[in-house]
Amino acid sequence: MRLRDRVVLITGGATGIGKATAGRFAEEAAKIIICDVDERLGAATAQSLGPQVSFEQVNVTDRQAVQAWVDDVVARRGRVDVLVNNAGIVRDNQLVKVKGGQLVKQMPEADFDLVLAVNLKGVFNCTQAVVPHMIKQGGGVILNASSVVGLYGNFGQTNYVATKAGVIGMTKVWARELGRYNIRVNAVAPGFTATEMVMAMPEKVLEGMRAHTPLGRMAQPRDIANAYLFLASDEASFISGAVLQVDGGLVVGT
Repeated sequence: MRLRDRVVLITGGATGIGKATAGRFAEEAAKIIICDVDERLGAATAQSLGPQVSFEQVNVTDRQAVQAWVDDVVARRGRVDVLVNNAGIVRDNQLVKVKGGQLVKQMPEADFDLVLAVNLKGVFNCTQAVVPHMIKQGGGVILNASSVVGLYGNFGQTNYVATKAGVIGMTKVWARELGRYNIRVNAVAPGFTATEMVMAMPEKVLEGMRAHTPLGRMAQPRDIANAYLFLASDEASFISGAVLQVDGGLVVGT
């Protein structure tokens, strides 16, 4: 019961790593509020995880909606102990694609902007809304979803990699700025993880992911959730500004 009665917010909690994290935290007696843009999936996830988990439809790119969500949680629950900035999307494309010396395709500006809005600005929005409450209550924990590609890059993911590298940078800045208020800030950098989105990829792609992972398998969402649990718990009370790789020893290829 490492998180007994602690109030936890998890963005992008309807599926994948967010859902697994909500379930894992519920096992440790936390009180969890997940948010997602998908109302149907979010409500179903909360119901499936039991009475300790509730759902609110929130778009993390909407600052006013985020602020209203956080303020409402504090009004009803009294505090926010842990924020897990998990919400994220992908829109993969090469920067430019050339065939026969001619430009045939490039990453659309709209896709670049959208991924930055969700994966990077969304983390900023949620953290900025939560931090004043954490300062007032005397502390808290902020956990940010990065990725190993934010450390090493990845072919065809200019936008996604930019956000995950940016999350690492913000994590380190916030650890410096907020430590004086007893707020710990860390990032988790998963490797290839068997979420619903990933498992829908062609088998050949999945085989490549396993081949690049020395442990010979992909992570399960619960593997990542366990890392979040450790960093949220008092066992990690002197860890801040860290980037924890949960990647099975991944060697990133192209």
